[in-house]
Amino acid sequence: MAAKGSPAEEALLVGVGGDDQLVESDDQLAPAAAVVVREEVKKQLWLAGPLVAGALLQNVIQMISVMFVGHLGELPLAGASMASSFASVTGLSLLLGMASALDTLCGQAFGARQYHLLGVYKQRAMLLLTAVSVPLAVVWFYTGDILVAFGQDADIAAEAGAYARWMIPALFAYGLLQCHVRFLQTQNVVLPVMASAGAAALCHLVVCWALVHAAGMGSKGAALSNAVSYWINVAILAVYVRVSSSCKKTWTGFSVEAFHDPLSFFRLAIPSALMVCLEMWSFELIVLLSGLLPNPKLETSVLSISLNTAAFVWMIPFGLGSAISTRVSNELGAGRPRAARLAVRVVVFMAVSEGLVIGLVLVCVRYIWGHAYSDEEEVVTYVAKMMLVIAVSNFFDGIQCVLSGVARGCGWQKIGACVNLGAYYLVGIPSAYLIAFVLHVGGMGLWLGIICGLLVQVLLLMAITLCTNWDKEAANAKDRVFSSSLPSDLAT
Repeated sequence: MAAKGSPAEEALLVGVGGDDQLVESDDQLAPAAAVVVREEVKKQLWLAGPLVAGALLQNVIQMISVMFVGHLGELPLAGASMASSFASVTGLSLLLGMASALDTLCGQAFGARQYHLLGVYKQRAMLLLTAVSVPLAVVWFYTGDILVAFGQDADIAAEAGAYARWMIPALFAYGLLQCHVRFLQTQNVVLPVMASAGAAALCHLVVCWALVHAAGMGSKGAALSNAVSYWINVAILAVYVRVSSSCKKTWTGFSVEAFHDPLSFFRLAIPSALMVCLEMWSFELIVLLSGLLPNPKLETSVLSISLNTAAFVWMIPFGLGSAISTRVSNELGAGRPRAARLAVRVVVFMAVSEGLVIGLVLVCVRYIWGHAYSDEEEVVTYVAKMMLVIAVSNFFDGIQCVLSGVARGCGWQKIGACVNLGAYYLVGIPSAYLIAFVLHVGGMGLWLGIICGLLVQVLLLMAITLCTNWDKEAANAKDRVFSSSLPSDLAT
């Protein structure tokens, strides 16, 4: 049976449409509603803040490596940049997406107080992601040949191929890292995620310098340093899980149960990966399309700056999306559907507010931002125009990010994958091509096309969320959790 909340929460649940038998006067309900909403905002911000910082620090590792390579020459920089992009598309995004299945599994199990299942789910994910990393490592080994087959410059492809080969150890660490992050995140343990990412980023500066310059490995040392730093991050989190009292109930040691029923994990992991990959690949496609525009050097440069800017500000709604996936999965697993619905309403309001504030900031700095990347007046002027478009895309991207988090918390990964496929590949990419090449709007047209895809994605996810039967979702969460439990667990 679901646990009762505080009097304020019970009053609010009646006020938001619940059918509970509690009766509260309007005078009692209004203050109660304000208290519960304020508490929900605090919970989500407490989760989102460290997750935003942790994600930024994890991404800084590859950025630092490319910066070190940039001082070695133009060819090493081009190769490292291409290899990093190729690695993201063919490996890291896939592992990130598959690991996000734990948002559903671990989050709902934690809410249902089936604590030992979190450790089982984590071990199962670690085993399967490691297995998936093996064929991905083969792809990375032949990166140079693959790039040449796609018509890339032979020298750059060779440099990228060498860089990718030395990044292969990072591939195996990255999957394990994402499993640990989600294992902790779904328990509302997020400060260690941020702290370990910060420690790894600081170590990376030293490791990268040592391998690139002191050991004389050049760009290969920069690639290898990624692996060293990711493994450091994994080791810190693994030790924390082993010794921390906060994981005492959820980590009970290695279990043979982790080898059972791998298909149950893949049924969520594959659509989870598609949700992430279909969106990320669409942005990579518009970068490739920018090279076909007139004045491709200018268009590609400005689009790269725009993507870097958008990726940076996207970390805020990413944190909110991770927070809401935890809140929704926890509440559904605990059998509190109305609390899950309240959390969704709060996070959508926060995403809209964040989008308006960040959009205003982007508009205000649009004439300054381009100077951080280039001294060319043509580039700076073009970037200023693009910032207006980025402000709009960030607004919609923030909303879709939190709605995607709701989807992960509920276990709607298959629906989310279908939505992303339709939004980006039936609407977004065709619209980008039409506006950029047929209407001759250029690089800005490519981004406007992606905004069309984002708008469709937001509308579809919003419609699905509004039509959700939260009581049914809570029942589904209960079935999912207890179907994974041993008979002895069911008895308790």
